[in-house]
Amino acid sequence: MGGLLSELGKKLAERWLTLLVLPGALYLAVATAGHALGQNAALDVGRLTHAISDAARAPQATTLGGQVVLLAAVLAGSAAAGLVAQSLGSVIERVALAVGWGAWPWPFGEMAERRVTRRQRRWDAARGEYEALQLQERAPRPADRPKPRARHRAAIRCERISVERPERPTWSGDRIHAATVRLDRDVHVNLFVLWPHLWLVLSEEIRSEIGRARSALARSAVLGGWALIYLPLAWWWWPAAPLAVALVVISTRRLRAASDVYATLLEASVRLHLADLADKLRIEEQPMGPSLGGTVMRRLRSPLPVSEAAA
Repeated sequence: MGGLLSELGKKLAERWLTLLVLPGALYLAVATAGHALGQNAALDVGRLTHAISDAARAPQATTLGGQVVLLAAVLAGSAAAGLVAQSLGSVIERVALAVGWGAWPWPFGEMAERRVTRRQRRWDAARGEYEALQLQERAPRPADRPKPRARHRAAIRCERISVERPERPTWSGDRIHAATVRLDRDVHVNLFVLWPHLWLVLSEEIRSEIGRARSALARSAVLGGWALIYLPLAWWWWPAAPLAVALVVISTRRLRAASDVYATLLEASVRLHLADLADKLRIEEQPMGPSLGGTVMRRLRSPLPVSEAAA
């Protein structure tokens, strides 16, 4: 038991150091450099070196007690900055996935609705162009057929908007929603109802892979949180602005990639292991398809509660 607690403590300390302290220490370093240099001497390395040397020779930094207090302050400040970035990352993740966006307060709900409408119009136009090119490929004369490259470009333009017809204001949200749409259309299952039950029959290896994909999605959002807390530093040190912009770009790209991987794993897990869940539910063996999915969902759904008046 003691060995287990010791190993757990090591892992928690490692995660605390990696996720909070190290990024937070970098943030404190950037903030300190910005405070020392200001806007007029933003890239003056000599001035920064001189400021660091003066701080190192200060009486408070040369005594053991002062060094302990300084180290404690750096650790506490780094952890605090990391917690703020994590909190902002959670908000960014909720916005990026846009679950329940219809209940967002005014004016965010209205803005999201207008964005969904615009995305749907763009997707419909791109999809129409793609289907028109597909139809032209059936032309009897080869000269009347479009080049395959044109159809591929049209497909890419459509997927850049959304994999399925947009129902959420963000690409990442629509990518995960597309998994639920496809499973409902192809297998007649509701992913939100099915997933907790399917999770219990998945192997540890598969659950670990899905967990890593989910963690990557959260880390991508936290990068956006760091961008938000770096941005105010640009008020007195302009190099913080391009740093924040770079973090926004990286966070956006990683969010798209992570949501794509996560949605793919969710959909693949259902398609590959729905029969295993059906076996656990003592359902007769059936081929993968709407019949099996409908039978499983009837077993998993709870009947609607009956009101006292109706009873």
